[in-house]
Amino acid sequence: MKRYRKPIQYVILAIVILIGGYAIGRSFFTTSTVLKPGQEAPAFTLADLDGTVHDLDSYKGKPLVLNFWGTFCPPCRNEMPALQHEYEKWKDQGLELVGINLSEDRISVRQFAASVGARFPILLDRNKKTEKRYGLKEYPTTFFIAPDGQIQDIVIGGPMTEEDIDARIKRLFEK
Repeated sequence: MKRYRKPIQYVILAIVILIGGYAIGRSFFTTSTVLKPGQEAPAFTLADLDGTVHDLDSYKGKPLVLNFWGTFCPPCRNEMPALQHEYEKWKDQGLELVGINLSEDRISVRQFAASVGARFPILLDRNKKTEKRYGLKEYPTTFFIAPDGQIQDIVIGGPMTEEDIDARIKRLFEK
C-alpha cells in the first residue's frame, strides 16, 4: 500500500518554493543604480547632526568628497582620521568634504564623530534614499566629485590612506 503525503506537507512545500523563487527573482531582476566616473552626481537633500539641511546644489562649483560610512564599519572608522586630515589640508583652497552616515541614530553618530575628531559636515541618510541613489554595495564608499558636479572617481571599500585621498583630491583641482 502506497503512503501519500498529507496535503499540509504539499502546502508547506509550495510556500517554500514560492518564497525561494520570489527571493531569487527579486535579486535577479532588481536593478540598482551603478554610477561611474563621468556621470552627474545624484541630487540629495539631507540634514546634518544639528538639523541644518544640505543639498548637492550647495556644493556646485567646488570640489567635493562625499564619503558614505557607518560606525559599525571598521574600514570606515579607520579612514576617518585620514579624511579629516586631508580636509584640513585642502579646505582653504575650496575643498568640501561631507560624510553621509548610513541610517544610524544622531546620538551614536555625534559621539563617534567626536571620538575620531571629524569636524566636517556629517549628514544623516535616515531612509536610505541617498544610499540607494548612489548605488552603495559596500562601506565605506567615497565619491570624488568635480566642481561641475561630475563624478571623477569612486572608491569602494577601504580604508584609504592619506596619500591615496590626497592624490584623488589633487586631481579634483586639476579639472
